[in-house]
Amino acid sequence: MRAVTDVNVHRDEWDRTNDRDGWRTRHMSVAKRLGAEKLGATVYEIEPGQRTFPYHWHNAIEEMCIVLRGEATLRDPSGERRLQEGDVAVFRCGERGAHQLRNDTSEPVRVLMVSTQADLEVVSYPDSDKIGVSARAIGDGAPVRVLVQGTPDVGYYDGEE
Repeated sequence: MRAVTDVNVHRDEWDRTNDRDGWRTRHMSVAKRLGAEKLGATVYEIEPGQRTFPYHWHNAIEEMCIVLRGEATLRDPSGERRLQEGDVAVFRCGERGAHQLRNDTSEPVRVLMVSTQADLEVVSYPDSDKIGVSARAIGDGAPVRVLVQGTPDVGYYDGEE
């Protein structure tokens, strides 16, 4: 994607959509459009009754959520609460930064997620007992991502004899 000099987060210029029921969202990759190298930033528009992503926490990156339009329901380790337009929340590394956003209203909700970036990331998904490992791609390729569910029972030296 060719970098531009500015992006308006209120326009409907979407890069991709997720049409999976329960997760219907539209995405605008702000950081990629601007050519950012150390920051991530994505606008998500969450349809009524939908969620952005599974409940999770990062081990290498911090994220910040800014509600641009509407009211989002935030689930985090302290429970659930409504974030209103203009509210900002931060999600630190580790379990204390676990989060998920939901739209419990009848209108679309728009949020801007800003994050640090890491060449290697491990993400925990406690509801589904999954761990995701991703590595930044070389060049313009997509990142490499591996998801593991459950507790793999493989010893460190298994298969090394």
